[in-house]
Formats: sequence, structure tokens, C-alpha cells
Amino acid sequence: MARRKQIYEGKAKILFEGPEPGTLIQYFKDDATAFNNQKRAILEGKGVLNNRISEFIMQGLERIGVPTHFIRRLNMREQLIRHVEIIPLEVVVRNVAAGSLVKRLGLEEGSQLPRSVIEFYYKNDALGDPLVSEEHITAFNWATPQEIDDMMALALRVNDFLCGLFAGVGIKLVDFKVEFGRQYDGDLMRLILADEISPDGCRLWDMETGAIMDKDRFRKDLGGVTDAYREVAKRLGVLKDSGPGGSAGPVLVADNEK
Repeated sequence: MARRKQIYEGKAKILFEGPEPGTLIQYFKDDATAFNNQKRAILEGKGVLNNRISEFIMQGLERIGVPTHFIRRLNMREQLIRHVEIIPLEVVVRNVAAGSLVKRLGLEEGSQLPRSVIEFYYKNDALGDPLVSEEHITAFNWATPQEIDDMMALALRVNDFLCGLFAGVGIKLVDFKVEFGRQYDGDLMRLILADEISPDGCRLWDMETGAIMDKDRFRKDLGGVTDAYREVAKRLGVLKDSGPGGSAGPVLVADNEK
């Protein structure tokens, strides 16, 4: 097998050169990090679960007209994606007070926000991914005013979709982060959803018990991280329970069974 050219390695994924021009292969690692890489661990199976959850969500978003970089899943850990020029911003949508918002504004954790709030963070590990304003974004040419408007509109559409999707399986979407990229086709450019959407980048709470079902389990040393991710995948229909006499635990659903 020919050795693939690695393009980039991040905290949770590796990007390789794709088989066709304009494509990349995105590989999901089992690495877990928190607090700007100060806390690290390997959580066996996390990458497989995130790959399948992100695939499921990206496909759902494509069906409602949200353009994404996802093309197809290649195997348990890899996806074929469109090559994009990543905008160096994390776009965070908040529905419920949690995390840094609670600390910054003195809110009660778990309180419903008056409306969904969008925040921008500059992607820079050395600086701790600082919160930035639209003025910063345009002043430093990270994105144009039109791109900011497009990112906000798309982020709210993603939020509407995810809120309904997760509520339907008994999960509250507290907040999430997304990234966007510029896809070029000759002289044409369009903004599309990139990166991934998984429990690594969402806060997900069980609606009945309030149990944490996302990476906060790792941040807060609660344990059971992959078990929580597996439960999210199971509720979304990505996993199914094996029957009596089958292998222990949930198993991945084949594409033709979905």
C-alpha cells in the first residue's frame, strides 16, 4: 500500500492527501485533550465513535441544504472530505449557560439563555483560542463582513437542526462549536461547514438526569467518556444493541441497515 502524504495533524484528527484533486482524507484519532493540550489521554474507540457521529450529522445537514466538506466515510476511522481553506475561527453557539460563559458573566450554570448566542474564538493554541469580536475579525482580515454574516446564518441553521435532532433522543444541546472553510472552484468560492460535529465539540446533557454526555466528562475527571459517546451514538441510531447471545455491548450499524 502506498504511503499517504500527511498534510496536517491536530489534537484529534490527521489530514492526509486525498485520492482525487480537491479532496483530503480525515482520520479520527483516539486522543483526548483539554485546557489547550495541558491535559491529554488516549481513549480507545473515541475516534471510531466521533467518525460515525460526525458522518451521521453531516449527512443530515446536507439533506436540509447546509453545505459541508463531507463526501463519504471510507472506513471506521476515516472520511473523504472536500479540501477547504479553513477560516481561523471557532464559531460557538450557546443555548444554555455553561463553561466559560458562566465564569465570564456570572450566570448560573444550566440556565436557559434568552436566545441563542454566537461567539467567535481565534484559533491559536499558543494564545489559548481567545474570544474575539467581529471588529477583530475584519480588522485582521480573518474573514469579511459577508463571511461573518454567512457563518452566523449557517451556525444558527445547524443549531436548529441539532437542537431538534438531540431533543428527539432525550438529549439537551447546551452549546457547540463549528468551523468553516472556503471551497474554491475556479473563480467561484463558497463557504462550507468543515471539521467535525461530535461530542468532542458539543455540550450534551441527558434531559431527564442531567448527566453529561460529552468531553466535559474528560475535562472534569468524571470518567466514562467513551461510554457517554457510545450512548449518544446509540440514541442517534448509529449503534444498536446486539441481541441475546451476541457480542457484549453495542455494535456499529452497517450503512445498509440505517
